[in-house]
Amino acid sequence: MGIAALIDIIGSMIIGGYLLVTVISFNSNASQNTYGYSGELIVQENIVAVVDILEYDLRRIGYCQDPTKIPNPSLAILSADSSYIKYLADDNKDGNLDTVEYYLGTSDELSETPNPEDRMLFRSVNGQSLSANLGITVFKMTFYDVLGVQLYPPLTVPTGIASMQIDVKCENSAAFDEQYRYSFWRQVRLASRNLYNR
Repeated sequence: MGIAALIDIIGSMIIGGYLLVTVISFNSNASQNTYGYSGELIVQENIVAVVDILEYDLRRIGYCQDPTKIPNPSLAILSADSSYIKYLADDNKDGNLDTVEYYLGTSDELSETPNPEDRMLFRSVNGQSLSANLGITVFKMTFYDVLGVQLYPPLTVPTGIASMQIDVKCENSAAFDEQYRYSFWRQVRLASRNLYNR
């Protein structure tokens, strides 16, 4: 074996090592991009699910199949705060009024997720609560009267509420490279047509 063969072997080892480092780097970047895009997709799907439910439910405040059971729909909202609302609606569409609540849980309820900011969103109907961990970190409600003047919580007698603004932010429950993917949604001036529809 001559010097030329030895140089060929060393040269092929250097080129092979360079190609191996390139493939490993490409694989790492591909994994990071895949995780990032799938994390964004999960966050987008979660926020769409939350928004669909919130918009549907909150537009039905004061609705009842039997209108005699709620003669004054302006009294349909029982109490409200910046991350809480309690109202009357015919949730089961059976002609009976139900008490529906939405509220954000505490950080202690989701201590098993790596994200310290995510909370459970609770939906309670007649005292029976359902919750979902969709990575919600912000659930904020702002209330307005018929003239568009902001009403400041806590609203223990919320008869003046004519519309509301809802802010929801979802994040991944786990981060990749210490970055949480997030999505933000704001519904400006959501109004239930049932509140003053008599």
